[in-house]
Amino acid sequence: MNTTSGTSAAADAPHPATVPPGPWLWPPPPRRSRLLTWIGWIGFLVCGTLLLSQQSARRDYLDVTRGIRERFHSGATTGQDKVAVISVRGIIMEGDGFVKRQIDRVRQDPRVKAVVVRIDTPGGTVTGSDYIYHHLKKLREERNIPLVMSMGSIAASGGYYIAMAVGDQEKSIFAEQTTTTGSIGVIVPHYDLSGLLARYDVRDDSVSSHPRKQLLSMTRTMSEEDRALIQAYVDESFRHFKDIVKAGRPQLRQTNPDDSLLDPTQERDLATGEIFTASQARTFGLIDEIGFIEDAIERAVELAGLDRRTVRVVQYQRPLSLGNLVGMADASSGDVSLEALWELSTPRAYYLATTWPPLISSRPE
Repeated sequence: MNTTSGTSAAADAPHPATVPPGPWLWPPPPRRSRLLTWIGWIGFLVCGTLLLSQQSARRDYLDVTRGIRERFHSGATTGQDKVAVISVRGIIMEGDGFVKRQIDRVRQDPRVKAVVVRIDTPGGTVTGSDYIYHHLKKLREERNIPLVMSMGSIAASGGYYIAMAVGDQEKSIFAEQTTTTGSIGVIVPHYDLSGLLARYDVRDDSVSSHPRKQLLSMTRTMSEEDRALIQAYVDESFRHFKDIVKAGRPQLRQTNPDDSLLDPTQERDLATGEIFTASQARTFGLIDEIGFIEDAIERAVELAGLDRRTVRVVQYQRPLSLGNLVGMADASSGDVSLEALWELSTPRAYYLATTWPPLISSRPE
């Protein structure tokens, strides 16, 4: 037995005390260190959440479109150049709603090279119609892009007023064969309920600073003096309407240098509040072409000098919300709102193709 070699091997083996411990043998960190680590991570998450919320709040604050969504309409799905369809639907009470947000969205998108405005409205207030007209005209001038109008089932009164934003651009107003348009005129609704109140022995006992403060009150008969004041108010708005039509219809401007608005043959007055079919409107020079929205899109592509095969046509939707889901925030839902009822008693002029006040819809889409 070789005890020498065994002793030598035992001597060469490392002593257990000198073997460095593996990572699984490291002592656990102190409890204070673990607590500080957790506090650090919690602080990081809190700060990250605050930064994200501030960024989101800033984005919402600066978002004039209020988060409206872009949807594919037609054309090339991967096209870089876009034609935007702006929708104007429903009775126009105010102009700074969804229509204005669509205009702002187009203004901020450099890839939009042309715009088609889809009009399906009987009009509305003078102020709301003029507001939309102004911003569409401003968009066309600032972006230097073509604007083409596509009339749906109805584009009358304030709806026709909006179409005049095309200016002197040729072949830019399209109407479908079944479109109702025209109704160039102004109305201030007034209803005299004094006889009904007298029958039930009800009196208006309002106290006002001047009798004319109740100029359009439904509880009293309008005097001839008051009627003359309202007529002067209507006449001024009417002259402005005719000037806007001439600005958008060069042929009518050339044949009507004065305050009149006659057809090119100078035989028919176009500003009586009368409605016209699409074929009549074309004959009288109120529109350019009879065609669907696809024809208007083709014309917009042509005016912008684009290739139809590589153009993406888009449209805009309201942001999804609980109000949209239940129909409370939709102007076209058909609900009679307290706001709309209040409008009934408000002295206001309308570019509207009806003798009834706007009780159904209170905002354009």
